[in-house]
Amino acid sequence: MNRVNTAAITLCLLGALPIAAFAQSSDVGPHHGDREFSISGTGSSDQEFNSGTFGVTGDLGWHMQDNVVAGIRQSINYASIEGEHLKDDFWNGSTRGYLNYHFLADRARPFIGASLGGIYGDGVKDSGFAGLETGVKYYVRTKTYFLARVEYQFLFDSTSEADDAFQDDGAWAYTVGLGYNF
Repeated sequence: MNRVNTAAITLCLLGALPIAAFAQSSDVGPHHGDREFSISGTGSSDQEFNSGTFGVTGDLGWHMQDNVVAGIRQSINYASIEGEHLKDDFWNGSTRGYLNYHFLADRARPFIGASLGGIYGDGVKDSGFAGLETGVKYYVRTKTYFLARVEYQFLFDSTSEADDAFQDDGAWAYTVGLGYNF
């Protein structure tokens, strides 16, 4: 082969790379009936961002449609709280169901959603909570994604308290992790 033919073949192959990349990105992400699992590092704080925690969260979800996922989420957190007259360590957990709607069908998939569940443990009053959430999944491979999520959870003991709890008794939860569709 001479240099001209080698150069022509190389240019054709290099020219096809963007087309191949575009073809791959169109089949990225979940489809109706797929499941997903993610594991994340999480953090939370009170409304004034004075005290905080860290922990681990696992999600297991089912895609009811290509862009709608429902599932269950488990978090386990540890906190070391220091205050004027207090220094203590606490463990707590939360279990909740969630429903999320994804806006795009590309590598970056922003979403909004809601959750409902319970919180329990050493450092919290066992109670129910409801939450609103938003975030983004970014697919680095066909079925593998990075996850970033922010939740606002408001705590309540009964349904009559839920209305006031949104403004008076809420907490933020932040999550960054990895997930996989199967």
